[in-house]
Amino acid sequence: MLRPGLFATVVFVSIAAAQTPPTPRPLGRVRATSTEALASVSQVRGLPGGRLIVNDVTGRRVLLFDSTLKVVTVIADSTGTTANAYGSRLGGLIAYRGDSTLFVDPASLSMLMIDANGAIRRTLAAPRPSDIQNLIGGPFGTPGFDSQGRLVYRIGIRAQRRPPPADGSLPTPPPLPDSALVVRVDLASRKLDTVVTFGIPKIRFSLFTIQIGDHTGTGASSVVNPVPWTDDWALLSDGTIAIVRGREYRVDFIDGTDKLTSGPKLPFEWQRLTDDDKRAILDSTRTELEKVVAARLAVRAAAAGTSASSARGASPTVQAAAPPVALVDADEIPDYRPAFRQGAARGDADGNLWIRTSKIVNGAAEYDVIDNKGTLVDRVLVPPGRVIAGFGPGGTVYMGVVDGSITRLERATVH
Repeated sequence: MLRPGLFATVVFVSIAAAQTPPTPRPLGRVRATSTEALASVSQVRGLPGGRLIVNDVTGRRVLLFDSTLKVVTVIADSTGTTANAYGSRLGGLIAYRGDSTLFVDPASLSMLMIDANGAIRRTLAAPRPSDIQNLIGGPFGTPGFDSQGRLVYRIGIRAQRRPPPADGSLPTPPPLPDSALVVRVDLASRKLDTVVTFGIPKIRFSLFTIQIGDHTGTGASSVVNPVPWTDDWALLSDGTIAIVRGREYRVDFIDGTDKLTSGPKLPFEWQRLTDDDKRAILDSTRTELEKVVAARLAVRAAAAGTSASSARGASPTVQAAAPPVALVDADEIPDYRPAFRQGAARGDADGNLWIRTSKIVNGAAEYDVIDNKGTLVDRVLVPPGRVIAGFGPGGTVYMGVVDGSITRLERATVH
């Protein structure tokens, strides 16, 4: 829904006949591959001439690649190689005016402005320090600027507090709101406007007790729904906000003048989930989550053992226990597999919206490509093991791919 009091012209797009979905096709060939060893590729910023700024989040570096992806210039790092520190926390990239880029540094509550040659020109204060974490991108969407130069990003809604139990017991945390907000901020005035509300997965918590030696502890863990309904959002290259509605599978567009345009329902082969399907999904999710928890506990125990051994000259017995994996009941799983998950939508450099769907074809992820009218115009299969990190003009796609223990960057074309 639009925020209260927002004046909007609503245009509903109708079609005389149902859309005939395009045949899924492979992404075009890879035209360049990086040789620089990267820890991760989470965000890229395409520049003229095929150059590229890359945010290596895990390696805590910001790099400038030339058009061949072979020549690399370090813009910022955490090793002292350059005069520019990456910061102690994970940062993010935001496309700024012209060919400039902002690097968001949550540790200093600031944004570094990088020019097209990779030089840091000045530092801007974060518009709202409390929102700094929302500006680094990732699964909650990629921030950017609209046609009027306002910074657009997503924020959450605070959960309502509950009064503590009268018996003094540990209260169960309240469920998190099942909606989020897309907001925009004028960097000069620092004024914030809420543009639109959209649905996100509902998260509730459960209490658990855990025994470690002679001690009993109490905690709360989130209850996981492996296939929740959700909406999603993205910013198009012209600054238009796109809201992908999950249940209807269609796109709403909100431009810089607050005009709302609703696209048609998009064609999708909905997969019905039987009771057996739902139980199988829950069983496999539980198994995978238990593996993840066990691996984390092993790492934590090893680190604690090493630390204690160094301090006392002995190898202690480290006791660790895992909280139980909490999943929703089978009747809370939807009857149809949702078309996409949270964080699936992003705009390319040519005005289109890409949505990573839940459909996998021979290991390849299927992306629906939507034009600015909300019409499905293409279906592209991204090869297995690849994650789209960003786009360049003229149908250029940048992907991260794991190559053994390192990550490479690939540049491909849509056709």
